[in-house]
Amino acid sequence: MFSQMVKQMATQEDITEQLKADSQIEWVGRMNNIRQRTEEIINTELIYS
Repeated sequence: MFSQMVKQMATQEDITEQLKADSQIEWVGRMNNIRQRTEEIINTELIYS
């Protein structure tokens, strides 16, 4: 569930392998942000509800 959600959000926000090749720091920052948001969503939906 986590990895599928991360992939979907990355696609929606246009985070591509080209971005990774062109600007690794930006790519890492944006992917970390997506992972954190996804973790919060999953925790809220599965654990806290």
